[in-house]
Amino acid sequence: MSHNIELKEGAFVVADAHYSHLRPQLLVFIKAIHSKKLQPTQLIFLGDMFDTLFGEIPYTAKINQEAIELLNAISKEIELIYLEGNHDFNLTKIFPHAKIFGINQQPLACGYENRIVMLAHGDFDGNRGYKIYTSLIRNHFVLLLLGAINFISNNFILDKLDVYLSKKNDCREFVGFETFIAQRLSRRFKCDTFIEGHFHQNKSVQLDNFRYINLGAFACNQRYFIVKSSTEVELLEEKIFFKDR
Repeated sequence: MSHNIELKEGAFVVADAHYSHLRPQLLVFIKAIHSKKLQPTQLIFLGDMFDTLFGEIPYTAKINQEAIELLNAISKEIELIYLEGNHDFNLTKIFPHAKIFGINQQPLACGYENRIVMLAHGDFDGNRGYKIYTSLIRNHFVLLLLGAINFISNNFILDKLDVYLSKKNDCREFVGFETFIAQRLSRRFKCDTFIEGHFHQNKSVQLDNFRYINLGAFACNQRYFIVKSSTEVELLEEKIFFKDR
């Protein structure tokens, strides 16, 4: 799916920060961009930047308020491209100055000089049961109901979910990942490079007709990636963000 998005040299590409008050590293990273200690030409988020951020549930915006306000300020100055994940969706009203792409708009075909680069969170092609789930959980009325139940329970549901998600191992190895990706994506898309998150593997695989890159999760060692010059063979350069920089 093409939306006339052009990648820029020096863009930051980040996935799977899983931000919450229990895992605050993303906020420090955003503050570094806001203060211009870090100066990306463009900011690209590949989903699950927040552990829980759902458009129709105000409490999820409230607990992420500082990060949201900083990102809205940043997005007035540089282009913020935000591909929704399975933990953060229905975000158009939350980030009015960003370019938001939901699961049904992914993978997103972008240009970079003479290359075609596809971007995705990584859960756009789940099985039938998963697709039914993703459709339901993004439904306006389902979210309103969930928000009402959470409010009545004094935020018990989302607070428990927050604690549960914070204990997940974001650095776990996916055994057999290269075979899984080859079976899943080979010859399905016409592009030069396919970049996604979701699986947290920080690995590249050369498939039959394009280079596949699975980003390491920001939540795991605060990895982020910078788009290199189009003259370079490798598209992305890995960086590690240290919060005390």
